[in-house]
Amino acid sequence: MLTYSFENIGKEALYEYLYKCIKKDIIEGRLAKGEHLPSKRTLAVNLGISTITVENSYGQLMSEGYIYSVPKKGYYVSDISGVAKIKPVKYEVPEIIVNEQPKYKSDLSSNRTDPESFPFATWAKLMRKVITDKQDELMKISPSEGTWELRKAIAMHLASFRDMQVAPEQIIIGAGTEYMYGLLIQLLGRDEIYCVENPGYAKIARIYASNNVKCCYADMDEEGMKPDAVRECNADIVHISPTHHYPTGITMPVSRRFELLAWANEHSDRYIIEDDYDSEFRMTGKTIPTMKSIDISEKVIYMNTFSRTLTPTIRISYMVLPPHLAALYHQKLNFYACTVSNFEQYTLAAFINEGYFEKHLNRMRLFYTRQREAVLSVLREEQNRSVGRVREADSGLHFILELNTDLSDDEVKRRLEADGIHINALSEYYHNQRRADSHSFVISYSNIKIDSFRLACSKIAGLKCND
Repeated sequence: MLTYSFENIGKEALYEYLYKCIKKDIIEGRLAKGEHLPSKRTLAVNLGISTITVENSYGQLMSEGYIYSVPKKGYYVSDISGVAKIKPVKYEVPEIIVNEQPKYKSDLSSNRTDPESFPFATWAKLMRKVITDKQDELMKISPSEGTWELRKAIAMHLASFRDMQVAPEQIIIGAGTEYMYGLLIQLLGRDEIYCVENPGYAKIARIYASNNVKCCYADMDEEGMKPDAVRECNADIVHISPTHHYPTGITMPVSRRFELLAWANEHSDRYIIEDDYDSEFRMTGKTIPTMKSIDISEKVIYMNTFSRTLTPTIRISYMVLPPHLAALYHQKLNFYACTVSNFEQYTLAAFINEGYFEKHLNRMRLFYTRQREAVLSVLREEQNRSVGRVREADSGLHFILELNTDLSDDEVKRRLEADGIHINALSEYYHNQRRADSHSFVISYSNIKIDSFRLACSKIAGLKCND
């Protein structure tokens, strides 16, 4: 008769403990194959436990194949002789080096948004309303391209704010622009040559490289990406940010935009990816029209994100495909699940439709206008006038600061980081070549604290020359 002690089993369920005891006896050979096990009632009485406990233990052993039952005869030990006894193997866990972001007293090139500016109260109110009113919709699988409500809201926003007449069917929703780039590569093809700006945002080229597509770099002049450079590298797709280039701040004039559109029209498989990442924050003058709005040949793929207008952590981006590419997307890629939850999609749709997004943009433009003026006023203070010259295009959330120093860009960064101050040099954004030290640095002011910026300026003012 099987006998086990149930003392000191802790919080483990009784049936699970009994199951483990019998299993151990079978594996170690104390219960031989074909051996008849006590009936549930007999074993329960012998151990002083309930029949249900024994039944649950036997049931688990049967489901794993350690015992089997014969009708009207009982339970028997299975033949597990063919099961190899696995000896525990000790693996050496490799050291995983995580590149943690250093903590700085002041990060002058960070593009994070001000956390206090997010409309938490409004967002919470709308999400509660969505959860109450749209329970059925929330539990349905979102279409691959995103919910109709959000795509329609974005189309209406683009019509009123960017003068773009697009249909909701052309809009694809995704979790971040990095994900959207991957979709575009699958849609347009891995055999195409993708061209990015030089200098430019390095992550874009890295994403293309990680997707195993050929990427080339086109130099820029004062009007943006040079069409001759695009032709020289035999590009098929160009990826540009014409409204406010990062990091130079260049705004591409309409003449250059038409030059690139003419290039795209020369071949059927050429396209322009227009990254309009911070167009909502042009601080002076009328908003500059998008390339998409002047494209009559279905050559421009428009991309934007709510990371800059709301918060990077919301991870909602979208792209507007030309009608023929939208149809191709539905043929080739609509098997993908949308990567943004329904809860956030419906909440954002309500945020736009009920006018909160427009109010938020107006409030943030005022906030960033004051923020920019506060930052520039620090540079105009008597003790900081010798720091350098500001280059800005009156748009976006960053500008270029040319320092008055003969130190190399690397030395400037090293000395400032020793004081807990981080800053990115313009020369860092050039691809695969060591440009002459520009003495120009990117200042992103969206989340700069004025007191810390003033302290940083006092440190920068002391960087005149090599000691």
